[in-house]
Amino acid sequence: MKHIHSVKNPQIKEWKKLLTKKERDKTGTFLIEGFHLVEEALKQEDVIIQLIVNEETELPPAWNDGSIPVTLVTEEIIKTLSDTETPQGVIAICRQTRKDITEISGKTFLLIDAVQDPGNVGTIIRTADAAGIDAVIVGQGSVDIYNPKVLRSAQGSHFHLPIINGDLPFWLNKLAENHIPVYGTSLENGQVYTETAPAESFALIVGNEGNGVNKQLLAQTAKNLYIPIFGKSESLNVAVATGILLYYLKKS
Repeated sequence: MKHIHSVKNPQIKEWKKLLTKKERDKTGTFLIEGFHLVEEALKQEDVIIQLIVNEETELPPAWNDGSIPVTLVTEEIIKTLSDTETPQGVIAICRQTRKDITEISGKTFLLIDAVQDPGNVGTIIRTADAAGIDAVIVGQGSVDIYNPKVLRSAQGSHFHLPIINGDLPFWLNKLAENHIPVYGTSLENGQVYTETAPAESFALIVGNEGNGVNKQLLAQTAKNLYIPIFGKSESLNVAVATGILLYYLKKS
């Protein structure tokens, strides 16, 4: 078991770079922190590369099987590597998976178009996981799926279902080839979502917080759906709307 006591240690400097998207893309790795996220990652084979633990933090006995390298560090180092105000003292370096995929099996899909708020994207991923969606495809313009705030909001769902960085026009064509109806979300040329019957197979596109789904994508959908507003609010949060639509559309 390795010990590091200085924030100036070269290894700590390398790990800290993983708080940036550039370094995550370069290395194909990312940081997670907190007992829950690490526990979820440990359930998957060959995901965690390294555990970084506050020397004053006691790990659950089941974690100490010797299969994953553990580095003990000071509280100061944990704070340096952490993206939270009150770190729990446990951080892991993980491998990115399913980054560039052009073929995937499944019947239900969620496509995310240029959603930029990390809390929204994380909640959307978590909701898709809870609803039993087979895969999430994240298009250009969306926040990095390995952003620390996305990871926290998703609460471990990154380790439960495929999350793909993909070209949405390509995937629309791919889904159409496989006879999977794609539903956009839009008031324009749309219909109330309850007019569409739940199905065993479908794909749903949700879009940017301010601009919605790109109109070029909406032009390729089977139909576009919207959720009626009964009160005075102008709109629903994209993550909330996603939850309503996924749970309605997915045939139980």
